[in-house]
Amino acid sequence: MAAPAAAQNVLTVSSEQGTTWVRNFNPFGQTTARFTTLDFIYEPLVVFNRLKGNEPTYRLAESYELADDLKSITFTLRDGLKWSDGEPLTADDVVFTYDYIKKFPALDFISVSAELASVEKVDDRTVKFTLNEPNSLIANTIVAMPIVPEHIWAEIEDPVTFANETPVGSGPLTEITRFTPQVYEQCRNPNYWDADNLKVDCMRLPQLADNPQVLAALADGTLDWATSFVPDIDNTFVAKDPEHNKYWFTPSSLVSFQLSQVTPDENNRKAFTDVDFRRALSMLIDRQTIVDIAGYGYPLVNEDPASLGELYKSFANPEVETEFGKYGKFDLEAGQALLDEAGYVDADGDGFRDNPDGTPIAIDIEVPNGWTDWIDAVQIAMESMTEAGLNVKMSTPEATVWTQDLIEGKYSMTLNALASAANPYFPYIRSFNPDDFGKSRFTAPHWENQEVVDLLNQYTQVKDPAEQKAIMDKVQMIVAEAMPIIPVYNSPSFYEYSTKRFTGWADAENPKYSPVVSNANPARLLQLLDLDPVAE
Repeated sequence: MAAPAAAQNVLTVSSEQGTTWVRNFNPFGQTTARFTTLDFIYEPLVVFNRLKGNEPTYRLAESYELADDLKSITFTLRDGLKWSDGEPLTADDVVFTYDYIKKFPALDFISVSAELASVEKVDDRTVKFTLNEPNSLIANTIVAMPIVPEHIWAEIEDPVTFANETPVGSGPLTEITRFTPQVYEQCRNPNYWDADNLKVDCMRLPQLADNPQVLAALADGTLDWATSFVPDIDNTFVAKDPEHNKYWFTPSSLVSFQLSQVTPDENNRKAFTDVDFRRALSMLIDRQTIVDIAGYGYPLVNEDPASLGELYKSFANPEVETEFGKYGKFDLEAGQALLDEAGYVDADGDGFRDNPDGTPIAIDIEVPNGWTDWIDAVQIAMESMTEAGLNVKMSTPEATVWTQDLIEGKYSMTLNALASAANPYFPYIRSFNPDDFGKSRFTAPHWENQEVVDLLNQYTQVKDPAEQKAIMDKVQMIVAEAMPIIPVYNSPSFYEYSTKRFTGWADAENPKYSPVVSNANPARLLQLLDLDPVAE
């Protein structure tokens, strides 16, 4: 039996916000599972380091090899791996997992099954993935799928709704020793292969509903590790304990305004599917004010109509700025003029612009309750949109409701974020792949362009960098011309920490990986393993 957390080295963490904790550790559950499920309970085969050019850090796998023809990849597992219940972790579990997500497609949240012709066991430690098409980037996709134990999951009748309340995992912290709606504790895996490098005995996850509650916990010294927007961080957090309270923000996920092109509201759909309306709306967004006020100056403005911005500047096609750059910049007068020119005028005299056919446009901008920086950003955007004659309001549902609305396209307008990656192929395919529509909130606009999909497919089938650049240049031009999403800024990776109880944190002087504890960052596992408790 695990020792009480009070007697151990306990790391107090905030990786998600919510009004109550529900006990769910299903690693396939994108909207239901606790954020400490991936990586900490289910360890990846490999962690790719985005801060070091996608350099691999091997975890469950000790190596992989991509075939010269790019049509297969073989992973070799470490010797002697075990699940947390002591059962062997072998190639059989990897093959089972991939057969399982094919049998239950709703589990395949990374849409990898369609890329695989077969997954075969070579021996107890070796698995060969044969691909339908050559793919130079397939390793990044494969390792994003959590590997689950066959001896547990083979017996589950409905894995989609399975809560997995007492998980059997492969990662460092698999044991749920305490769970209440207000706090849960997740402790050491007794059979962890890398136990010698794990100095943290338990993570404690207090229920914190919103950014202000996280800030209060940071300021009073309760939290060791958090990811949260913190206003005026030097004064509200660092100044409370300058010796120990630290943060490090790096450019990360793209935050953009998005319009559902399949919204049930037929009148809105007329406008949202019109590129002139989207361009005009983009010109009405005062990005710098949003960054300065809602973001306290932390984010980086993104005015790139192709959405890449500073994060992917080495991939940028300069023709995008020349041809379409004006549509990414705040220009209230030009935005209004474009609306006028496209026929979006006040047809019925109620003070609001209507569609060219006279039908009304009424935009509800949906953002999650408690996400205060996004709420502020929407309010700022609404000021200029209202000034331009658009009928806009804001609604703030719970995050789970908002996520489901985006997945289904059943919303009007929203702010949405897309995680950073080592290559712009990933944000593009994750946003615009029709095969993912209805599976993820990241495809929320439901914008379809077959040429973009074909080019992205081609991108992964060539090795020559010059060929790849030519393809990516074309994709950028198509996206910039259509402007399916309206970039606003690149969010910083919010990462706050305290050195009072633990040392070994990554920072600007030692940028060894991204240390953000969000569930979108597998490298958080590396940060956990580098922590050392401070001797009392």
